Amino acid sequence: METILFYLFSVLALAAAINMVAQKKVIYSAISLIICLCAVAALYLLLEAPFIAAVQVIVYAGAIMVLFLFVIMMLDPFSAAILRDKKKYLAYAAVVLGVLACALILPLLKAYKPLLTPHNPDIGAGTGTAGNIGQVLFNEYLVPFEMTSVLILVAIIGVVVLARRRS
Repeated sequence: METILFYLFSVLALAAAINMVAQKKVIYSAISLIICLCAVAALYLLLEAPFIAAVQVIVYAGAIMVLFLFVIMMLDPFSAAILRDKKKYLAYAAVVLGVLACALILPLLKAYKPLLTPHNPDIGAGTGTAGNIGQVLFNEYLVPFEMTSVLILVAIIGVVVLARRRS
């Protein structure tokens, strides 16, 4: 059953990713990206990493996509000037570059096949749980974690100062 679900969600993620690139309207591309991110979160759940799956949905499919949609709406993708200035030759160049990228990536994947084993016996069960990640984060990586929070706080203060100066 797990194998069937794995293939189902991987096909869904792949189809959503292809649809995201193939769409002509930006809004539909963003919706396809949300579907792709949720399918990847389901794959994380199947790989017994519930914390990473939750972060995938909350951070990427939630917060980041809301920001993407705000930017898309601010740029007004449905205006006549944007729709008129589409370059047709860029679509053909994208197809050629995509085929070239696949031709370069496939030999690399074949060369590193021993590293891509589906199960590593050295990793214990439940490694991706919230408790285990919290233990590692607050024991071994406490200083970098706190430095990141201070950096984010300084960035927020900088944005507030710049916004006050302009108004």
